[in-house]
Amino acid sequence: MSHSYSRRSFMGGTLATGLIGAAAGKPVRDARERSPIAGDVVPFHGVHQSGITSPPRAPQQQGIFVTYDVTAGNRRELTELFRVLTARARFLTSGGPARPAEGSSGSGLLGSTLVPDGLTVTVAVGSSLFDDRYGLSGRKPVELVPMTAFAHDDLNPAECHGDLLLQLCANHSDALVNALIDLHTRTEGLMRQRWRIDGFRSPQRPSGTPRDLLGFHDDVANHFLTDVKGRIDKFVWAHPPSPEPSWTTGGTYQVVRIVRFDLDKWNRVPIEQQQRVIGRHKATGVPLNGGTDENSPVVYDPAGAVMPFNCHVRLANPQTTDSRFAAPNPYVPAKVPPVHIWRRSYQYMRAPDVDGHMDAGHAFCCFQRELRTYVEMQRRLENEMLVPYITPTGGGYFFALPGVTNDQDFYARALLS
Repeated sequence: MSHSYSRRSFMGGTLATGLIGAAAGKPVRDARERSPIAGDVVPFHGVHQSGITSPPRAPQQQGIFVTYDVTAGNRRELTELFRVLTARARFLTSGGPARPAEGSSGSGLLGSTLVPDGLTVTVAVGSSLFDDRYGLSGRKPVELVPMTAFAHDDLNPAECHGDLLLQLCANHSDALVNALIDLHTRTEGLMRQRWRIDGFRSPQRPSGTPRDLLGFHDDVANHFLTDVKGRIDKFVWAHPPSPEPSWTTGGTYQVVRIVRFDLDKWNRVPIEQQQRVIGRHKATGVPLNGGTDENSPVVYDPAGAVMPFNCHVRLANPQTTDSRFAAPNPYVPAKVPPVHIWRRSYQYMRAPDVDGHMDAGHAFCCFQRELRTYVEMQRRLENEMLVPYITPTGGGYFFALPGVTNDQDFYARALLS
């Protein structure tokens, strides 16, 4: 297979990036000045990739998760692929004059100047990339494995796994689509799309975190990682001392799950019962045990009368090591330390299935230093009261690469060195 087209694309992308730098950043400044959205440039360079815990404000309202099978013929072409992705992501997230790849007229979606629009490009790798194709088998992250089905999953093989995952987030869908077309065009011959899920986040209604399609506040638990300095470093990012390969420092395990909701069934459930299923008040997000807002501490009643033992909140984070809970939870082991994952989920709605049923739900995404943190949590949730209303249908486990630190760096450089 010839990859000459993608190499020409790479040179075009590198040239475009170089021209921006040669102009001392003027195109980037111009793009920011013309942009109608304040603070819409998310820094690309850093120890960690953007699009995980950054931007520091709420995640962008539009997101795409798309996986690929890598078709690069050898290690050199794999390195080229990551260099292409780096050059284009660096440019697309900064903005500047649009320069289509050779042989392409470009999408034209953003006009002659690409406005950053809060775009982030986050790159992660799946366990299948560490087979014998590229000599990487000895460098695989310790816990990275293919996702296997849990008790109530109905996984579609066509929407599972992948060598490479791109997570694209932006303020508006046109910036996402333009970026996706650009990356597809520039990497032709080096990777092939496997599956994709497009998501959205709702505005805050009326306040707090956005709501999911079940009508409840989503990603509430993230504040437990931000209210104490050092928690994100401790629970999200890979770092020594660790059994992980040294190249993983600054990266993190990423889980993506496509979870279909049976909204017809759910919307027939009385609100009082919905609240017991979740463990929070639907209107305010306040825990059933009481509080002033959605961020109030969750304190479980030992008898499970107010907040059922198998409600979503209680199984997701049992806190059985807390001395305030005198009675054991029959659904979880005796000792479960506090569970901390960084969630970055989106909602999705697709065309109806062949029987005309609504295909809508959750593009669940979370990051954690240890993959087992998520796996152990999900095993507990096999017993949750929400099970009759949700069906996981796809997704995968990935490792989000460390960040690109400067203009000479590129995605996966430490892995490939």
